[in-house]
Amino acid sequence: PFEVLRRIIEFMLILSFAWGLIKTLDVVQDLIQRYYQLESGDNLRARKLFTQLQFVKRVAVGLIGFLAVGLVLMSFATVRRLGTGLLTSAGIASVIVGFAAQRSISNLLAGFQLAFTQPIRLDDVLVVEGEWGRVEEITFTYVVLNIWDERRLVLPLNYFIEKPFQNWTRSSARLMGTAFLYADYNVPVEALRTELHRLLETNPLWDQRVCALQVTDSKERTVELRCLMSAANASALFDLRCFVREHMVAFMQANYPESLPRTRALLQDEETGKNTLVGIK
Repeated sequence: PFEVLRRIIEFMLILSFAWGLIKTLDVVQDLIQRYYQLESGDNLRARKLFTQLQFVKRVAVGLIGFLAVGLVLMSFATVRRLGTGLLTSAGIASVIVGFAAQRSISNLLAGFQLAFTQPIRLDDVLVVEGEWGRVEEITFTYVVLNIWDERRLVLPLNYFIEKPFQNWTRSSARLMGTAFLYADYNVPVEALRTELHRLLETNPLWDQRVCALQVTDSKERTVELRCLMSAANASALFDLRCFVREHMVAFMQANYPESLPRTRALLQDEETGKNTLVGIK
């Protein structure tokens, strides 16, 4: 009875110590998260730290759990003898296991590479497979993207090592964006340029870095106008582009309706032979 009680107490001490170490890691993570806020505007340093912290914590928890279970099992003589027998065939077994788990091992190595070289970080804005989203979670084997419409895109870690993707927050969250307008050749470009500047000055989403309107193309019926602007982050830029597009179209409708795209036709009177130029909206 005393031997059984001793074993139970020994197991409980080992497991309690392991549990205490894991909870200590949770406390350290919480303290760091309180000091560094991901919700702040300039969170590049926090995203770097949290990406490494998340991966290192998971490795540490895995090692603690493995060692705790190992210590418990090795306290049994039968398990120790079995372990000695396994060591004699460890060479062959390691080759077989390594071949069978090569995908898992490559993902684990990719995880280390992502954690410390950091082509992506937590809360990064990515465009992957034509989808726009934020990095929500990085595990040992996969990355979860929170897509803008609240879907989740799950990708293996190797994807970010082997394939190209867009990272909109690699060094800064600031971005430039465009809104295109198509108008008739008689459009007053300078008046539209002045209106664009006025609109951006009244909108708090504009970060006051870039404001430009240029004729970027001319087609057989219309000219292409590009409104170029900048914002502090991708979400603000999307809303700002929609705002500019809506108000510039309304400005043209109210003040220069004759500059909206139209099709011109040349009509000839059969009796007089006189030509008449007409515009069809």
